[in-house]
Amino acid sequence: MSKFLPIGERLREERERLGLNQADFAAIGGSTRKTQYNYEAGERAPDGGFLAAIAAAGADVQYILTGIRSAVVPGAVVLNREEAALLDNFRHIADQEDKSAVTKLALRSAEAATREKTQPRTEKKIG
Repeated sequence: MSKFLPIGERLREERERLGLNQADFAAIGGSTRKTQYNYEAGERAPDGGFLAAIAAAGADVQYILTGIRSAVVPGAVVLNREEAALLDNFRHIADQEDKSAVTKLALRSAEAATREKTQPRTEKKIG
């Protein structure tokens, strides 16, 4: 049997980028951990159903198959699983007031984090 090592290596890279172990990634694709191991070792190649399922979970299937990232815009950020889920949840907020509240919370949190990074720390005196 011919080996599919480049695809297997890129599949492993995508799994790790998403922060998943072999068993969890395999389950997303409707497969087993042993099959996932075989994919990554180059012993087998994933089928279309597996690739479609992991794509829905945030894997860059174009990269897995071709070695070329599928960024729509040059320099685009590739989201991990948690970030992709957060964005998907935000997109599905139906109530505009709720969506506005989430946006305001995110902006305030980001501004606070930026202030913490740019302002010098002051030590509090006790006593």
